[in-house]
Amino acid sequence: MSSKLAGGVAAFAMLLAAGEAAAQQRTLNLFNWGNYTPQAMLDKFEEETGIRVTVTDYDSNDTALTRIQQGGHGFDIVVPSASYMQIYIQQGLLLDADLASLPNFGNIDPQWVDVDWDPGRRFSVPWQWGTTGVAVNTSAYDGDVNTSAIWLDPPEELRGRINVVPEMSDVMALAIFYAGGEACTSDRDILRQVRDTLMAAREHWISMDYGMIEKLIANDVMGGVNWNGSTMRARLENPDVVYGYPREGYPIWMDSAAILADANNVEEAREFLNFIMEPENAAMITEFARYSSGIMGVEAFLSEEMRTAPEIVVPDEFAAAGRFLPACEAEVQQIYAQIWTELLR
Repeated sequence: MSSKLAGGVAAFAMLLAAGEAAAQQRTLNLFNWGNYTPQAMLDKFEEETGIRVTVTDYDSNDTALTRIQQGGHGFDIVVPSASYMQIYIQQGLLLDADLASLPNFGNIDPQWVDVDWDPGRRFSVPWQWGTTGVAVNTSAYDGDVNTSAIWLDPPEELRGRINVVPEMSDVMALAIFYAGGEACTSDRDILRQVRDTLMAAREHWISMDYGMIEKLIANDVMGGVNWNGSTMRARLENPDVVYGYPREGYPIWMDSAAILADANNVEEAREFLNFIMEPENAAMITEFARYSSGIMGVEAFLSEEMRTAPEIVVPDEFAAAGRFLPACEAEVQQIYAQIWTELLR
């Protein structure tokens, strides 16, 4: 055999081997909130399982739901908030994947197993949970931060320097609580007040953007609506940033990972859900995202900084103001969507 022919055969063999290796590569497509998935955890998962994870970000529950409803997305796992989980389930968008049979299912804290939005956890497992309140830069404003007046009736020092995260359920709930209403209210007087308050307040906001961490660190914004973990991440880089728990009421939420009904990689998705229910791995998410875990045993793997953070440990005087958001009736959700659409114009 000539050297040229031998080289050609060798090259072909190498290409064939590479093609077989690529075909054998197990993959998983995760659709998750932006800046919410630690790369170190993904690297560990791939090292242990050989499964390569691709992450696509979204910035709100509405964005994620709309994309999934359209179909043809190619995602295997999505991470909705509790107030949206029933929409996914009722529309048949999630797979009942026998999650209770996963070896680490028993690590879920009992309080997060038989939950209203997914009784018995047939469709989902905990990702993270936390609160939605206000973030304030005390170099600009040193007054009371435990009120939604920070963004709904801003003090002069903060006007034109406020960012509001573009999450309808959280923003509407905070505004409704501020008006004296309850979550999912259909009271027309309350909702009219909410609408008017939001429209008037909007004039004092600089943006409605998901990327709050970098803006708080850089002093590009000085206050606004934000999640507790996001605020903690900013505060670690900028000690002037503080988190406030609105005494009028603030949402408590949980995001859960669920396998989509049209997932292409179901077994890989089950392996991933089992992986994130291992306490050490769940702690990697918590240490990165700076929220709380629904998995027992994570405390042993958390830093002291995480266990004692003021954004995580709710002061006793504001604990009762936290309220878990239910899934609103479709008619109520439609009214909220109308207000929200007007707010975004």
